[in-house]
Amino acid sequence: MDVFNTKSGNEPGSSQGRFDGDYLKSWLEPLVKEPISRFEFFTLKGDASDRSYFRVHYFVKSRPSEKSSIIVMQLKEANSENEPDFNRMQKFLKHLDMPVPEVLYYDAERGLLFLEDGGDTHLEDITRNSPDNIILWYQKAIELIVAMQTRVTKNMRPYCPAYALKFDVEKLMWEMDFMIKQYIQGFLKRGLNQDEESKIRTALLGICKTLAEEERVFVHRDFHSRNLMVRENNLLLLDFQDARMGPRQYDLVSLLKDSYVVLKKETRNELLGYYFQRMEEEQGQPITHAPFLKTFDLMSIQRNLKAIGTFAFQHMEHKNERYLEYLDPTLQHIRDTIYSQPDLEPLGKILKQAIPGLNPDNGSGATQP
Repeated sequence: MDVFNTKSGNEPGSSQGRFDGDYLKSWLEPLVKEPISRFEFFTLKGDASDRSYFRVHYFVKSRPSEKSSIIVMQLKEANSENEPDFNRMQKFLKHLDMPVPEVLYYDAERGLLFLEDGGDTHLEDITRNSPDNIILWYQKAIELIVAMQTRVTKNMRPYCPAYALKFDVEKLMWEMDFMIKQYIQGFLKRGLNQDEESKIRTALLGICKTLAEEERVFVHRDFHSRNLMVRENNLLLLDFQDARMGPRQYDLVSLLKDSYVVLKKETRNELLGYYFQRMEEEQGQPITHAPFLKTFDLMSIQRNLKAIGTFAFQHMEHKNERYLEYLDPTLQHIRDTIYSQPDLEPLGKILKQAIPGLNPDNGSGATQP
């Protein structure tokens, strides 16, 4: 999350969302054990979700120039469940020493979660501002993936929300149908006849069936550069509430074939090599690279097709244009994959008929409907 626009409210009654200063004082003062003199509110922009985020600076009377801060996550609706998946997942991951923000307070009636502030620096910012350190920081991210696939997976229990959820054929294919509706038929305004749609769905169903047969591990599901915060020398994990069980390649694809940060091929290959090294060390046995990478390519196609469906939905349904700039790099990931493997040529041929942006001579401007 980063600052989108700023609204300051120095008086306790200044209103933000479903909360104001008076409300904050009522539970925050007992927590910090000091009177609070004033607040400053900032509206933040999260990723493509139905939640709203705010940063609140607060100043205690004994140290009026020293600011502290918390994050407020406003759920879609008030009168939410007694314990949302975010809370349950946070407890589960925290117990396993995964780096997640503390939950300070939860108001189910108002649908508000108050969280530890992880700061403003994302992994994405590191790639922009400290490119020489990319390998180091992405290795830290891969360490988190390794931990999720080993320690977290080994300790899965029914009380974890991810336990009963999985990337099966139905779920993977739902995402493909969502892409067809939102991106191809909605954003591109391409009317598909029954035969065309059937060919696309049959081709994508083949991918989904292959992916669903993979061994399942704990998958964050949205493990990209904007959900990893840099805090001192470590990473803090955000937006983990939708985790489920899925292929080992899923989070790797999210990280290395990210819509927001396009890594160089040699960088991506070096990081894949680091993943193999660390997993082999943890498991005590070698990984056969060729089949793993073949599944990685299929996962990349499915995951990035799902992403363009989400970006199109944000634009078409919510008039949110900030994701349009990421359509081209996401399509580029798919283009690179289908043209790198001869056995993907039949799939590529079918997809290109519905998505002109996947043609090799359409490397730019592919976002235009």
